[in-house]
Amino acid sequence: MARLPDQYLSIKKRFKGYFRSLDNLGKAARAAGPINKKTSHLIQLAAATAIRSEGSVHSHTRRALEAGAKPEEVYHAIILLTSTIGFPTVSAALSWADDIIQKRLK
Repeated sequence: MARLPDQYLSIKKRFKGYFRSLDNLGKAARAAGPINKKTSHLIQLAAATAIRSEGSVHSHTRRALEAGAKPEEVYHAIILLTSTIGFPTVSAALSWADDIIQKRLK
C-alpha cells in the first residue's frame, strides 16, 4: 500500500476526533446505497477531477485500483468529463492518475 501524504497524516494526528467523524461519514455514505466500492471510487475520482484536486485524484485512483478497477477504467472515468469540465482539467487529472498508475507498473 502506498504511503499517505504528510499533510493527510498530520491532520489525522492533530485532529483525531474530527478524523474519526470524517472516516465514519465516508463509511456511512458508502453503506447508504447499492453502488459497489469500485464504482464509488470512480465516481469520487470524477468529482475530484472536476474540482481539480490533485491529492483526491491520487487518492481515488489508488483506491479505485485497490477495489479492482483497471487502469483503463480510471482513465475512462476521467476522459468522460471532457465535454463537461474541459480538456485542460481532464489532461491534468490524467497526469495525476498516471502518477499512481505508473508507480504500480514499476
